[in-house]
Amino acid sequence: MVSTQEELRQLSDRAVAHVLDRQGTDAGRRTGWLMISTIFIESWDLYSIAFLLLFIKDEYHPSPGMLGLASGAVQAGAVVGCLCGGWFADRFGRRKVFLGTMMAFIVLALAQSFATSMWQLVVIRFFLGLPLGSDISSGYAYIMESMPKGKREVMGNRWQGMFGLGEIVAIAVITTMYLSGIDHELLWRIGLGLGAVPAAILLIARLDVPDTASWLIQRGRFRAAKRVSQEMFGDPLDMLPDEDFHIGRPRTRDFLAGIWQDPIRRRASIFAWISNAMQGAEFAAFGFYLPVILVLTGVSGIGATNFVTGGIYVLATISGFVAPIMTPRIGHRGIAQWGYGMAFVSLLLAALFLHMDWKWLVPFAAAGLMWGHYWDASNGMTITSMVAPSRYRATASGFGYVFVKAASFVTIYLFPILFSHLGVPLATAIVSLLSLTGFLAATFILPEVYGYVESETSAGLQPKPNTVG
Repeated sequence: MVSTQEELRQLSDRAVAHVLDRQGTDAGRRTGWLMISTIFIESWDLYSIAFLLLFIKDEYHPSPGMLGLASGAVQAGAVVGCLCGGWFADRFGRRKVFLGTMMAFIVLALAQSFATSMWQLVVIRFFLGLPLGSDISSGYAYIMESMPKGKREVMGNRWQGMFGLGEIVAIAVITTMYLSGIDHELLWRIGLGLGAVPAAILLIARLDVPDTASWLIQRGRFRAAKRVSQEMFGDPLDMLPDEDFHIGRPRTRDFLAGIWQDPIRRRASIFAWISNAMQGAEFAAFGFYLPVILVLTGVSGIGATNFVTGGIYVLATISGFVAPIMTPRIGHRGIAQWGYGMAFVSLLLAALFLHMDWKWLVPFAAAGLMWGHYWDASNGMTITSMVAPSRYRATASGFGYVFVKAASFVTIYLFPILFSHLGVPLATAIVSLLSLTGFLAATFILPEVYGYVESETSAGLQPKPNTVG
């Protein structure tokens, strides 16, 4: 019979470690796919505007700074959403957060279609970022707590593949509308508003997904936890009593201390934060503005640019699904090193080709960048979510995603100004230093954490990584 808070805490820690070391079921895999599909929604909104900027620019004639602000506002909103959403998910449960965020996204995605000025668009897109950032926090917590070790990492690393699918669909839809002759002022509004459609579908599909067993255990809701564990892992958690208890909620500000006191968890988290920032900035510069760069530098016209970019994103999507397959073979370090290395070389080549006016070679350099980027960006969120203490997992996921969104916002806002003053070739060469930083972090900071399973006891943190090789 457990009677004290310390005994309850020890029991809940053992139960969480036990359930995270179990094999999963079809229900757990379905939940994982539903959560990673969130990335498709974010991808649609983030990258559809990249192909619609030319039409928005023609209608409102914004300055380079305003154009960057409209593009990056959703990233700034996501920074706030990451932190708030992670805290809410740890405090009130994952289910309430992901249902609420999808509802908010549907409303705001439609609202941006009716913006009548650049400032209205900026404000709406800022608020649109709140549910996007929030949903990632709860979504990654779900993946790490609903699937078994190894498989949860593969699912988490699929986020770039899902990004690619969103990009391809956005390109296909926008190109079709453009070729059909739709008025350009109407085209960009429809393109942005259509993001509400997949969001509504995903919301309906998620309605029957329960909270995770780990979160329920940490809150003392043992009866519900046993039911969910049986559904997700085929394990009834016999170690827990068939009654609920009140377990005091730990202080959110202590999550960094929980990470810092263990060397593997600390080094992995530091790498993940650096990697998230580098990959976010790496893509937000050259990759995000690729359609604009191709048009403004004379590589291709608007119609041809969409086809060229579409082909590049098809290749990138393949890369995004190859990376998870390769993760069990070469580990997280290998994925990051190969990805950042290829992105670094490709950005230098792109800068050279643009400087020498070898325009026909620029798409090949862009394709190399995308292949590398979809590897190096695949595991930052996976690692930061996987190694986090379970009672702070959503908070840690949100905190890790802040680095992606903050870097993306700053870069999306500043890159148009940078290439207007320095020129696209030099600006692209400067961006390559971000990829180099990511490569060095993977080489000298990241320990191999593939197969990591946490074990938390009152005596401290005792991680048990399963290394590759």
